[in-house]
Amino acid sequence: MNLKKKIVAGLLGVTLLTSLAACGSGKSESKSKSDKDELLTVDVYDGLANYMGIQKGWFAEVIKEKFNIELNIIAPNVAGNGDTLYQTRTAAGNLGDIIIVNTGKEYTELVKGGLLYDATDSYKDMKNIKKFDRAVEYLNKDSDGVYGFPTAVSSLPSTTPSEGLDLNFGAYIRWDLYGKENYPSMKTIEDILPVLKKMQDTNPKSDSGKPTYGFSLFGDWDGTMMTMAKQMAPLYGYDEMGFAFAKADGTDYQNPMDDDSYYVRALKFFNKANQMGLVDPESTTQNYDTMYQKYQDGQILFSWWPWLGQAAYNTPENVGNGKGYMLAPIDDQEIFSFGADVYGGKQFIGIGSQAKDPERIAEFIDWLYSPEGALANTSQTQGSAGIEGLTWEMNKDGLPELTEFGKKALFDGKTTVPKEYGGGTYQDGVSALNVNTVLGIDINPDNGYPYNYTTWETYQKDNTTPLQNDWSSKMDNSSTTLEYLEKEKQVMVAPGASYVAPEEDSEIEVLRNQIGSTITEYSWKAIFAKDDTECDKLIEEMRNIVYGLNYEKVYDIDLANAKERNEQRILVKEEYGE
Repeated sequence: MNLKKKIVAGLLGVTLLTSLAACGSGKSESKSKSDKDELLTVDVYDGLANYMGIQKGWFAEVIKEKFNIELNIIAPNVAGNGDTLYQTRTAAGNLGDIIIVNTGKEYTELVKGGLLYDATDSYKDMKNIKKFDRAVEYLNKDSDGVYGFPTAVSSLPSTTPSEGLDLNFGAYIRWDLYGKENYPSMKTIEDILPVLKKMQDTNPKSDSGKPTYGFSLFGDWDGTMMTMAKQMAPLYGYDEMGFAFAKADGTDYQNPMDDDSYYVRALKFFNKANQMGLVDPESTTQNYDTMYQKYQDGQILFSWWPWLGQAAYNTPENVGNGKGYMLAPIDDQEIFSFGADVYGGKQFIGIGSQAKDPERIAEFIDWLYSPEGALANTSQTQGSAGIEGLTWEMNKDGLPELTEFGKKALFDGKTTVPKEYGGGTYQDGVSALNVNTVLGIDINPDNGYPYNYTTWETYQKDNTTPLQNDWSSKMDNSSTTLEYLEKEKQVMVAPGASYVAPEEDSEIEVLRNQIGSTITEYSWKAIFAKDDTECDKLIEEMRNIVYGLNYEKVYDIDLANAKERNEQRILVKEEYGE
């Protein structure tokens, strides 16, 4: 998953960085010797987290037993006004004991500001992360020490789809209700609107009797643009670089403000859906969690992401009854996939320079890259398998297999965990870090199988549900989403190159924020416009205002960065002979 959440970018002036650097040298002072008899509360500033407070449940029990630590999660996504939180804590010289933020700008700021601990000495004993040494070296290549550890590391080729059997993006539809309409064909994404309308008319109530809608939107992750409006571009092979859209193979680039861009197309798409009564009217005021609950209730008929619709609704009971979200067949789709990053992903994990016990924290971080840690840290629906002996085990044939408890817990987060593992529900105990250290499709060296249980032969054999069987029969007898997309040549993999855009000056940052706020504001207005004419008028107003804010200057920078990233992707492929 979750690679998949917005990182709140902090704004920090050069003057502030200079003053902080004066307080903390590039090298951290030695700390007192670790005393594991004392419970250590570790403040974790986590730009990916969607939970605020002390880590609970089974994951908390595991790390307390192994390291005698507890995690206090500080989540800008939850706290609100994340920029201010970042600035305030950074200005105080202590962002957190563990810091999980973006590579690039944030990494550079924190190193220059003396807010990161130089873990060079600790790294010598970190045997698990050392297996990905080239990624560690790449992240810290411009520094005089080891200030951070890359996430989403992998030993797989850069052209391997990193997400597993379901890509990060796609058009996921309530397949059972789609089937009731006799599986109408859809040549392009716009063709899904009349299909969803028929589904809504035939099934106007959710499982609990609430009104159904084709789409439900939220604004928590909005930044340079409206997050939900950006999701059409990946359906056709593009990802973003600031304000630029770039095709995975480097053959095309788009300006989102152009009238023929996928962004403007998405605004008109959602506006048409709203005119048809398909957009949840609470979209403008709700957050992600509220929206997620509607998916759990079967209130929403379409999802841009498998880790939303399927994770919320495809419970064992529902799929056993033939109900759930599956990839929709759209003739012209060519879904973007992130290739395995040979140098790690977009975020890093660092130790704060003011951490009380950096040695113990380094041991914990290293454990997150071990087979045991990787299995536990991302254990949830469609993720890693969890704790051996609890959620999975090696069977008599030497194959990894989910236990009966695992089959329940990984699909119904409300399943109660045994007291010896911490009690509570399984969902409540999932790691709040919300970050992949090792890709789930990477191979566990202890048993030779991927960490992600959905790739296991035993899981796929057991997953022959009525829902899966019906979907497979209509999708060229494919057993997985990825298999279908590869058969149809509808997946476009961007080689994993771990590109980091150059640091921007303050003028560009200010412009970017002003432009992003305008685009987001007008995007929401356009979607909820009363008719096509008003929608077009608002889009034109948005375009005129942002160009008046010097949008073209910022876009040109992003376009140049997107092209440079493509060059790096080409070099990575050549370097590893792919």
